[in-house]
Amino acid sequence: MTPDSVSDNAQQAARSAEGSRTFQLLARTGYAVNGLLHVMIGAIAISVATGVEGGSADQSGALAQLAGTPGGVFVLWTVALGLASLGLWYLVQAFLEPARDPKRKWAHRAVLIGKGAVFLFIAGTAFTFARGASSDSSETSSDSTARLLSIPGGVVLLFVAGLAVVVIGGVFVHRGATHGFTDSITVPGGPAGSVVVILGTVGYIAEGVALATVGILFTIAAFTLDPEKATGMDGALKSLVELPFGVAILVLVGAGLIAYGVYCFARARLARL
Repeated sequence: MTPDSVSDNAQQAARSAEGSRTFQLLARTGYAVNGLLHVMIGAIAISVATGVEGGSADQSGALAQLAGTPGGVFVLWTVALGLASLGLWYLVQAFLEPARDPKRKWAHRAVLIGKGAVFLFIAGTAFTFARGASSDSSETSSDSTARLLSIPGGVVLLFVAGLAVVVIGGVFVHRGATHGFTDSITVPGGPAGSVVVILGTVGYIAEGVALATVGILFTIAAFTLDPEKATGMDGALKSLVELPFGVAILVLVGAGLIAYGVYCFARARLARL
């Protein structure tokens, strides 16, 4: 069997998976459970801003809350399966990236692979909670940062990673402000379509602000050589309280994350797969 035939067979298998209704349904489930997590993260952020103990304002905190609810284990398995399927969907899309300008093709492929990796990572965290264990993403982030800072060139790598996350946050803000996210969904007509666009606009901007804050904390950790500064989404959101009008800012970001979660519910149905 020649390398070309192996590649052709792999592409055919990927296209077959892409066209599978079951795979598409699972990927849409992934969008829905991602929405659930964002609604919960937003609610936790608001509770932190208003002085109510709310736990970690990140995926781990949301998953921990799910684990403590009746039927939570079933929900966690659903979350893990949905996010894993969505992650695999993005990886399949990256493999099937159509021929275009080589630079744009590989840049878009890298974005798809990155999205797939993120969803697979969160799926792994959900799997950990579903098995009865726990995970603290803030501690994991700090530990990973400490290991990175201990290797030659680690400071530079951490700084570059922080800048990359800031750029990703900027992309989210841009997609929200310009309604670029509508390219990936079928916007319904009438008032429903307007609501979806508003939710997406607010949600993408809030998600971008949160991600940019995470990136800024990573760059600060690189400059100060302090891994405790790199605390992930939870630390990033809670750090907003320290800013002037920080409580109001965190409430707005939390509300925006809830809007993003509701948009993800709509995207589960409207996404162009």
